[in-house]
Amino acid sequence: MKEEILKRLGERGITLQAIIDTALELYIGEDKDKIKEKLHSLLLRYLEDTNVQALLLSAILLEENFKVEGDPVNLIADELIGINIAEYIGGKFALFNFFYYDTRKPGILKELPPFLDDAIGGLIAGCMTKLFEDKSR
Repeated sequence: MKEEILKRLGERGITLQAIIDTALELYIGEDKDKIKEKLHSLLLRYLEDTNVQALLLSAILLEENFKVEGDPVNLIADELIGINIAEYIGGKFALFNFFYYDTRKPGILKELPPFLDDAIGGLIAGCMTKLFEDKSR
């Protein structure tokens, strides 16, 4: 299933490398190459997770089947998907990272439609939070 999710994201211009580049745009710190390697590994690990797959696929299917103009303020389902992915991976701390990425919209996030920008933002926020959590030990 991971390959299917990556394929469907890739069809929308969302590659693993683009996700990593987007995550690192807001990274402040040393050893960027080491962080990049660990992030790559974490992303692959969570892309294997059934729950993350289900939430990402829901965002993909919503983009295909639920049409909205722009990103209306009364649409919160997209935020809920992103929040759930972030918190599932990184716990409550990831919520703060999610809003940081969601408001700044680095890299590919600024180019994506509403459901996918929040789903990918949640994936990034969760993995970056988990990465720092692991790093502090």
